[in-house]
Amino acid sequence: MTTETSRIETPVSDRALHFLKVLVERYIREGQPIGSRTLAKDTGLDLSPATVRNVMADLEEMGLVVSPHTSAGRVPTVAGYRLFVNSLLTWHQPSADDIAALRHRFDVRTDAKSLIETASTLLSGVTHLAGVVMMPRHDSNVFRQIELLPLSGTRVLVILVTNEGEVHNRVIGTARPFTPSQLEQTSNYLNQMFTGQDIGEVRRRLVEELKNTHADMDQQMLQAAALAQDVVAAAEQRDDCFIAGQTNLMEFGELASMERIKQLFDVFNQKREILHILDRCIAADGVQIFIGEESGYALLGDCSLVTANYQVNDRIVGVLGVIGPTRMDYQRVIPIVDVTARLLTAALRQ
Repeated sequence: MTTETSRIETPVSDRALHFLKVLVERYIREGQPIGSRTLAKDTGLDLSPATVRNVMADLEEMGLVVSPHTSAGRVPTVAGYRLFVNSLLTWHQPSADDIAALRHRFDVRTDAKSLIETASTLLSGVTHLAGVVMMPRHDSNVFRQIELLPLSGTRVLVILVTNEGEVHNRVIGTARPFTPSQLEQTSNYLNQMFTGQDIGEVRRRLVEELKNTHADMDQQMLQAAALAQDVVAAAEQRDDCFIAGQTNLMEFGELASMERIKQLFDVFNQKREILHILDRCIAADGVQIFIGEESGYALLGDCSLVTANYQVNDRIVGVLGVIGPTRMDYQRVIPIVDVTARLLTAALRQ
């Protein structure tokens, strides 16, 4: 497991580490500051109240815990969570039955986009957090085939297939209806001209090439072909991700204020910063964890991200993960993210 790192300059005693582990685990469960008396009971150690207070004071001095102004108890800091995740957390792969249940959710007969949507929904459903999966990134995005089909009235369905079998479709409106043979003729011309070419180059040349080299083509058919460019442009825009389960975060008191929820939903709707964070993980090995401020994005300062990359044809093309409060159940979330990435990789291989 690879993580963002925070340095603790002062060595932490085994007893202090034990106290920190107990405090973090209880705070994850309850979300309330933990008092010294509660800790003394939970640790199972026969220590005087004064000794417990001294250990807690040491942890606070090292920046691993902090006392909220409204409580005598303590809560973990980002550094405390980081030490917990790096050194005190033990996690195991889900059982064979759990993995089988997860695998059952991936229908290998469907397309890549549907599999990615399934992964985001699965992550949010199993973890009760927000699941996020970025669309695959390819070194090249190649035009494979386009088909224009008549619908009712003046509507035309444009279906574009790119490399890796991805399907993009859009319903467009035209100035007048076209016959199936007219649309077939346009489809054949586009396929002859652009099959095997980079989508970006297709987008730049599409309308110009049609007008320059086939000026005698019916002008209305040229309009249909030009409108098909919208689908090509959409296929070129790969900076996108699927996010599911955002409302799960309202269940956590620290995120549940109306102002905080509005800020988080703005982050989810814009996606730009989330994609930037995911981009930082795409070339990394194993599970990546960003706790609070480690993401570098202020609006996610009280959230954590747990991510893992997935592959197509043995090449890393994307990242998936979950977003939740810093007190998420890392021991449970980490293996779920890891296994889901492996299952998505296997499903995309079919």
